[in-house]
Amino acid sequence: MSTMNSENPDQQPAALQDRSIGDIIAEANSLSAEQVERILAHQKSEGLKFGEAAVALGLAKGEDVLWALSQQFHYPYAPGSGEQTREELVLANKPFSHQAEAIRTLRSQINMLLFGADMPRRALAVVSPEHGDGKTFFAANLAIAFSQLGGRTLLVDADMRSPRQHEVFGVDNSAGLSGILSGRAERNVIRPVPNLPSLFVMPVGTLPPNPTELVERPAFGLLIKELVGKFDHVIVDTPAACSGADYAVIAARCGAALLLARKGITRVAAVQELCHTLANSPVKLAGLVMNEH
Repeated sequence: MSTMNSENPDQQPAALQDRSIGDIIAEANSLSAEQVERILAHQKSEGLKFGEAAVALGLAKGEDVLWALSQQFHYPYAPGSGEQTREELVLANKPFSHQAEAIRTLRSQINMLLFGADMPRRALAVVSPEHGDGKTFFAANLAIAFSQLGGRTLLVDADMRSPRQHEVFGVDNSAGLSGILSGRAERNVIRPVPNLPSLFVMPVGTLPPNPTELVERPAFGLLIKELVGKFDHVIVDTPAACSGADYAVIAARCGAALLLARKGITRVAAVQELCHTLANSPVKLAGLVMNEH
């Protein structure tokens, strides 16, 4: 697909030098030599770690310590951006929370089931029966979780009915998937995500009047194959099954799907119908996730 250009998706994050937590915290908070000495003295007298001593003296915040740890262990972390849209990104803003740990556990299970070295290359479509099941939230955080493994991860917003990933990540939506599938010579449709150097987003772009026809075109299957070859992991957000056949076509092109249901909301009959549809397609169903968010 020669029209698909990106903003340096092949560029690898610069190697970070191994540095102590103290050095990272001191530099990030512009601590003076005198303040560092105060922290070291308090650390020694109270038997604390440097970060704990800095927080106790009011010279750093707990969030600063988490960020320093993420830098030392080369772990992408985007603390407290303060943007309302980013509150959904728990893997970026609260990577040590219960929610984040649950998503990482799912990532490990998906890795073993779908992405082994001897397994065929696939993209993973996140599907659900109804609007409001949490696909956008889940797909976004799952993509972040995979990006934190160090390989390049792409999140494709294929919900060409009510797209939201560009809002969640704050990326430009002037060009995207719909333009590629319509045959327009679009540039820069893959957007890097600030503070998460291994993560990229392909937004929908212009909202098309014929989303089902676009994903049924051969161009969509060819695009997915190209993306799967270019990125370590490709996660695809889809429209709700109640909107039409888009989700099933997208899942078939991806090769694998993860079914999401919302606790107390999603009807069992809707889940059964969706499972039946996917079972009669070439899709490998990775499992069912019950969303409590």
